[in-house]
Amino acid sequence: MLNLVHPMNFISHINNNALFNSVKSSAAELNSPVYLVGGYVRDLLLDKASKDIDFMTVGSGIELAKLLAKKKEFHGKLSVFNNFGTAMLRSQNMEIEFVGARKESYDRNSRKPIVEEGTLEEDLSRRDFTINAMAISLNPADYGDLIDMFGGLDDLKKKILKTPKDPQLTFDDDPLRMMRAIRFASQLNFDIEATTFESIINNKDRIKIVSAERVIDELNKIILSHNPSYGFKLLHHSGLLKIIFPEMEDLHGVETIDGKSHKDNFFHTLTVLENVCNRSDDLWLRWSAILHDIAKPATKRFNEKVGWTFHGHEDLGSRMVPRIFKRLRLPLNDHMKFVQKMVRLHLRPIALVKSEITDSAIRRLLYEVGDDIDQLMVLCRADITSKNHDRVKKYLANFDKVEDKMKKVEEKDEIRNFQPPISGEEIMNIFKLKPSKKVGIIKDEIKEAILDGKIHNNKKEAMGIMYNIAERLGINKKEIIDK
Repeated sequence: MLNLVHPMNFISHINNNALFNSVKSSAAELNSPVYLVGGYVRDLLLDKASKDIDFMTVGSGIELAKLLAKKKEFHGKLSVFNNFGTAMLRSQNMEIEFVGARKESYDRNSRKPIVEEGTLEEDLSRRDFTINAMAISLNPADYGDLIDMFGGLDDLKKKILKTPKDPQLTFDDDPLRMMRAIRFASQLNFDIEATTFESIINNKDRIKIVSAERVIDELNKIILSHNPSYGFKLLHHSGLLKIIFPEMEDLHGVETIDGKSHKDNFFHTLTVLENVCNRSDDLWLRWSAILHDIAKPATKRFNEKVGWTFHGHEDLGSRMVPRIFKRLRLPLNDHMKFVQKMVRLHLRPIALVKSEITDSAIRRLLYEVGDDIDQLMVLCRADITSKNHDRVKKYLANFDKVEDKMKKVEEKDEIRNFQPPISGEEIMNIFKLKPSKKVGIIKDEIKEAILDGKIHNNKKEAMGIMYNIAERLGINKKEIIDK
């Protein structure tokens, strides 16, 4: 049972808040009852800070917001959304929304409601979950009272998510609420009540009418939650994952041939995600954990001698990332390139652990990963999920050695974010060449010589090898020098 802030403490909380007092007096001027509603009330009971405040009035939310914005003690920007009957005031880091009490009806093929004016009860009943369907009165007759028509306080104590109305109707009307249920379960570590979860299963196909942008917004909130693996398990068991993210669903399952089985890569991925979450809040590193083995189903092969193999899954997975990002409406920018890089390179440090560590191998990894080396090592450590504790301990100890070697090589050779000591433009000027294949060959061979440790990363040694390469390519060094 969850311990909550006692509702009797609300009066002191709202009395000491200048915004609430201004809203109270403004609503009285309009003769419109007003209430604090939604997530702010829930978070107040949970004793959690909230940056978003929602006010609902039995009247015009827009008129209430306009009146408040005119008051001298209020400083903020007003945005009015006439089509939705709502207004938003932004003040410092707060977003304050005003809406009139309303009731809604839905067209079967759309999640956009037909909105009409409604009562307090009708407004609260249309909300997604009982824990979000509570209100605090800011009116003189019952000032500071908690209004809880649907048992939200009791559900909050029991850590249960359920809908105020019949869940079948709730999810049929607005299928995005299925994603929200799983998101809240992930964020709050709550259970979804059995009938409510059964309705999610029954309505899972309705998610197809929701825009990809709204779905990915909820999915990212799940990924950023305290326990995203719990959210993914709920998505899997509800059947939603197969619809919104089939590549991840395909990781699920174990195949056995001749008594040899591979691990369930879905649950392995969730363990890696948990391990990353223990080290980093970065959304894109968490996405890297989710996608690091995404190509294993496509590369799975059975070999009679060695059992199951997934050769090349890191390269194919990296090539799959842009397609997945595009379909899910994730940004096709540097974040995507970062995830691609993490997926492509996630086995490289593990390979260094398994074999003799050479300076050349370290240089090449540092060259390819650049400033993202620390994130890559977090992912690699997270990827060690063996149940054999001695094996895990050994791998992690070897990673310590790899990281120590990286520091020494970097200090000596300055390879991270490597820049060629001689640019392509300098090569063209020295040899009087136009942009050509030969210029590229000279640049690449200088880079390879540095990475292999044949020369140091400086201009003098690079110039020396440059002339040898040019001579081999048929460029007459004497004529060049004479010119």
